Formats: sequence, C-alpha cells, structure tokens
Amino acid sequence: MADDKDVLRDVWFGRIPTCFTLYQDEITEREAEPFYLLLPRMSYLTLVTDKVKKHFLKVMKAEDIEEMWFDFEGTSLKWHYPIGLLFDLHASNTALPWSITVHFKNFPERDLLHCPSNSVIEAHFMSSIKEADALKHKSQVINDMQKKDHKQLWMGLQNDKFDQFWAMNRKLMEYPTEEGGFRYIPFRIYLTMSDRPFIQKLFRPISPDGHTHTLGDLLKEVYPVAIPNDDESKRYQVVIHGIEPLLETPLQWLSEHLSHPDNFLHISVIPVPSD
Repeated sequence: MADDKDVLRDVWFGRIPTCFTLYQDEITEREAEPFYLLLPRMSYLTLVTDKVKKHFLKVMKAEDIEEMWFDFEGTSLKWHYPIGLLFDLHASNTALPWSITVHFKNFPERDLLHCPSNSVIEAHFMSSIKEADALKHKSQVINDMQKKDHKQLWMGLQNDKFDQFWAMNRKLMEYPTEEGGFRYIPFRIYLTMSDRPFIQKLFRPISPDGHTHTLGDLLKEVYPVAIPNDDESKRYQVVIHGIEPLLETPLQWLSEHLSHPDNFLHISVIPVPSD
C-alpha cells in the first residue's frame, strides 16, 4: 500500500471529547456527576466505557443496574458501529463535547444488540474483517493468517496500539501492483434519513477500461442524490472520519487510508444543516 503513515496515524488517534450523563429517571443514592472522556473514533462504545460504568455505579444500588446502553438526543447508539461513525451520523453538526446519555434500565431490544462481554465485540470485529477480505482478496489473506495474527489485530484495537495493529493490518491492505487495487472496495454508506441500516454493493476501484474510480464515481453509482447538480446548492455532506474528502479522491486510496480497523470504509451521508 502507498506509505502514508501520517494519515494512518492521524486517523487512528482521532478523539471525540464526550460528556456522559446519567438518564434522569435512573434511581441513584446521591446526585450523579457527569463523566468526561476522550473517545477514540476507531473503537466501539462498549469497549471503551468501563470507566463510565464504574463512575455511575458509585451512586447506584446493584439491584437498579441492568445492561448499560447509550443514547444521543433520543437515538439509541449502536455499539457495533464504530464510535466515529456514530458521531458523524448523529452528531457531526452539534457542539462539543458530545453529550451522551447513559442508561441502566429499559434496554431497547428493537434498536440495539446485546453486548454481554468483549468477546461479542471481538466476534463482530473479526467477522467484519473477514467479510472485507472476501471482497478485497477472495479471503486469501485472512485465511493465510494464523489465529495469533487474528488475535494481534483484535488486541491492537482493544488496547489502542497503532503499531501492533498495523504490523498485521498492512497485509490486508496489499494487492498485486498489476491489478491496481483490491477486487472490490469494502464500503458501507449510511443515511440518517433512511430506514435501511446502510447501502452496500460490489464496486471495483478500477473501471474495466483502466480508469481509477473516485469517491464521486461511487456515489454516482450507489447514491446519486448526494452529489448536487451544477445548478443546485449542496444538500448533503459526505463524511468519513469527520472530514469531507474531495469527490475526486481515488477510492482505492480512501480504502487503504480511511477504512476503520474492521477494514470497511464507513461513509455517512447527512443533510446539510439549514441556517
């Protein structure tokens, strides 16, 4: 892969200042102070919120505690979506710190998956990586890795170790030079204004005639309304990791440098806020 280590590092160490407050109807023995945390964009809520749980347990009785879950302005936050994606999708045009509400009761069964342990997060994460490699390399790279290599990817993410993770993830980002890119680009496009969880299709980084596909080409094919016509003002922001990449950016480069650790490009399409 093109060696743009500074980009990889900047993406990895992206943080979102967040204020966690306990839901007003939770039963406490004394007032619960808010808890502040810098959340890593690359990780998952249930993986990095042990401190949040410990903080609020200090003011609650054991019998009043069930599975912890989170919401932002009434929207339940899916733990199996990366934190950066959740922020881009639901809160990118709000002031920081991000204000998240913590719940210990009334788990929203219809909206969220249960997450009883870190092994559930690991299983979800590894299944995403395997799906991505099936698209990129027909699963050849991930299948050639040993179990300890898979573990290294997971431990790198879990312990926030950039070098440990990328020493192994680098292999998942390689491809034969003559092919010019992956077989297909693993991507998901998320829409705030849709009931569909996301859009995912087969899309190659290079066209049959050798033309390099860009982010704009992908959107034209998959969600054309995201691109304004010449005579209209911009209606949508197309956001990856909190930034709006140029539509001319090659898709292969984005896949190598702006994918999440699960090896997918998570793209949020959000309406431009009205003035």
